[in-house]
Amino acid sequence: MLGKNKNTNYTDDARTKVNTMIGEGTIFDGDLTSPETIRIDGTINGNCVCEKKLILSAEGKVTGNISAQSVIISGKVDGDITVSGKLELFSTGKIAGNITAGSLVIDEGACFDGRCTMTAAATSSYTRLDSGEI
Repeated sequence: MLGKNKNTNYTDDARTKVNTMIGEGTIFDGDLTSPETIRIDGTINGNCVCEKKLILSAEGKVTGNISAQSVIISGKVDGDITVSGKLELFSTGKIAGNITAGSLVIDEGACFDGRCTMTAAATSSYTRLDSGEI
């Protein structure tokens, strides 16, 4: 392709640059923190904090809590997930834990065992009238 960068960083689509990748078969014990996008094809035994997008492939597994700007789940999560933006749970995904998110998309066939709380992004469109103002 013309103008294609020969950079070896993995990308999940043309717009998202993945800076950290845990490969299939890799097991990481401990907490993982990144200021950029993370893709997990292996196993994380610990909490994941990502300032951008976290992508968990169908082969990936996280045993711990996840916090990120946006999350795509195709694999398995045993823990709570906090997302300031959108969480997408694909049909191969399984979550055993609570979700706090601005928006949530769950595909048919996905498994979710827990509670979901929508954050201010979903509730900011109403005005409280209990203060006596109209």
